[in-house]
Amino acid sequence: MYPVSLRNVGKTYRLDTVTVPALSGVSIDIRPGRFTVLCGPSGSGKTTLLNMMGCIDRPDAGEILVDGQAVQSMADDALSDFRARRIGFVFQNFNLLPVLTAFENVEYPLVLAAVPLAQRKERVHALLHAVGLADRAGNRPGQLSGGQRQRVAIARALATEPALVLADEPTANLDSQTGAEIIALMRNLQRARGASFVFSSHDPMVLAQADDVVRIRDGRIESIEQRDTSTEVAA
Repeated sequence: MYPVSLRNVGKTYRLDTVTVPALSGVSIDIRPGRFTVLCGPSGSGKTTLLNMMGCIDRPDAGEILVDGQAVQSMADDALSDFRARRIGFVFQNFNLLPVLTAFENVEYPLVLAAVPLAQRKERVHALLHAVGLADRAGNRPGQLSGGQRQRVAIARALATEPALVLADEPTANLDSQTGAEIIALMRNLQRARGASFVFSSHDPMVLAQADDVVRIRDGRIESIEQRDTSTEVAA
């Protein structure tokens, strides 16, 4: 079973009286346990595609399966609960809660999921250690560097032990050295945990780490490169 499958997915946005097609007839299976990168020029539809996979937005047409479940027909409350439990997110702006410590930010999705306190503490400590921030557990985001905040965001994304982690331009607001460190960290965590990571990015450092590269142009999949088999599949 694929962590994410899309079948003939279409999405159109309306800006005042203008209709803007974002995705058109997109079909793709994200292979399990892979480091997949969605890339394309600005406005190509890669972020919209990532949002579809993450159940952040709903398609106008087509079907989306996450862990084999059709999510486009779920009620809003059920979809929010499903998303919180089954999908991890890493955003370019970190999206940490400024009033919470690093520990509390990582713990937050576990509180929402009603994970028992002892289990929460054990998991959060292990995650902060894994991302190299065990000594910063008590710091708030404003007391951390950009790279450290992104490490907290990565730990938070992994807190519920999701099979799928989505990252939207995770290196966009970082300098090149910090970005390289973050990508190496995410690659190592992905391999260690066997999760499926999907990135939206045009950063060469991210592309260099990818198992699969999905190239998008004008809301359509242009090609899929599966690097383990050196096979280029036309969409």
